[in-house]
Amino acid sequence: MDIYSTEEQQAEAIKRFFRENGLSLALGVAIGLGGLYGWKAYNQSQITTAENASDAYTQLVEGGAVLGAADTFIAEHKDTNYSVLAAFVAAKEAVEKDQLDVASEKLSWVVENVNNADLKATATTRLARVQIAQQQYDQALTTLNGEFAESFTATVAELKGDIYTAQGDVNQARTAYQAAADAGGLENNPLLQIKLDDLAVTSPAA
Repeated sequence: MDIYSTEEQQAEAIKRFFRENGLSLALGVAIGLGGLYGWKAYNQSQITTAENASDAYTQLVEGGAVLGAADTFIAEHKDTNYSVLAAFVAAKEAVEKDQLDVASEKLSWVVENVNNADLKATATTRLARVQIAQQQYDQALTTLNGEFAESFTATVAELKGDIYTAQGDVNQARTAYQAAADAGGLENNPLLQIKLDDLAVTSPAA
């Protein structure tokens, strides 16, 4: 880089630079500002969309009839996380009303549309529980055969144990429950120990 010894030389150098590069600089500034304003406009649009979805979700939940309005809400806000929350709440309400087909539909929608791995895993395990309640055991096993984060290992293994128990496969059930226990499933879950104990009592000695 040239080092200028006088202010006159620096001023002349700056003038020459702008004469040679003025047009490209002007274009660059214009494009840069356009991009900046475009980005701000995009961000503002995202904020507005999220705020509208939040308000609509609050009204949906406070209305007390999520299940009946969930499909419309999800369609109108499918590009926001609130659609996922609405689907979860609708599925819970459907289970409480013994509308298991509807619950399965809502949870399947979450599995297919959500990007967050934990939310997808949560929806998947809840879907498997619904399928078990519907006695769709093979389908539930298929649902649980995907990839899960380590934090879901115990839950998935216990659900598989429930399926094998329902199918009368005691050995597979015991293996699955033990896998759940080995993965930390006994922490804050005394029911798992009861399931293991029941199989130990009812199974013949090895």
